[in-house]
Amino acid sequence: MDLFLEGARVIVTAGAGGIGRAIVEAFLAAGARVATCDIDAAGLASLPEGVWHRQVDVSKFADLAGFIDAAAEALGGVDCLINNAGSAGPTGRIEELEIGAVEQCLALCLTSQFVTIGRAVPHLRQSDNPSIVNISSLAGRLGFKLRSPYAAAKWGVIGLTKSMAIELGPDRIRVNALLPGLVAGARQQKVLEARAEARGISFKQAETEAFSFTSIADYVTPEQIADQVVFLASARSKTVSGQAISVCGDTGMLG
Repeated sequence: MDLFLEGARVIVTAGAGGIGRAIVEAFLAAGARVATCDIDAAGLASLPEGVWHRQVDVSKFADLAGFIDAAAEALGGVDCLINNAGSAGPTGRIEELEIGAVEQCLALCLTSQFVTIGRAVPHLRQSDNPSIVNISSLAGRLGFKLRSPYAAAKWGVIGLTKSMAIELGPDRIRVNALLPGLVAGARQQKVLEARAEARGISFKQAETEAFSFTSIADYVTPEQIADQVVFLASARSKTVSGQAISVCGDTGMLG
């Protein structure tokens, strides 16, 4: 299927590894031009040739805004913004959480998206196929015991997505959110390890319990998320907006 993304100008936050890197590579395969940022300098240096990049801590909002401005200039405009940056946040009961860790999680997962969208919208208004895809989480629909900062931030992403879809609809800018379930990779392993430690059970027990609530008991791959993102960025999705789309194997609960 031709998604007609040849030459599309795409900005992806946190594109040096994991889901973000899979998204960058999927857009490159579709013929798009890509700019990305990440805090991981080594990961950025290993990106495919031709990807414009800058090292950025997305919780430093002035630097993040500057990245969007510079990326838009480097690409000659923006057709699609992918808000992928985030953090697993702290694990623990509400009374045990340090407010600094909570604030950092909210900044990385939610407030950063306010910054990028606000900065990118003037450029998106000039595009013939403008779209925004925000990476939320299934925790943003179901909640997540012992990970309330992360769940709260990801619920906020869904609220932001829906609000922006309404606000930017007259500009024909599509805004959608993706809600991954259990994604294969180092971050998910660390989450399950922290959960196992907090509950005094083994990693295998934590993993088995997590999949017990899922119809298709398997990890989602970063590439599957990337495929969904690229489709939502294509003109074939021109009337898909304001949606929170789960990619989770039909998971009914997160712990």
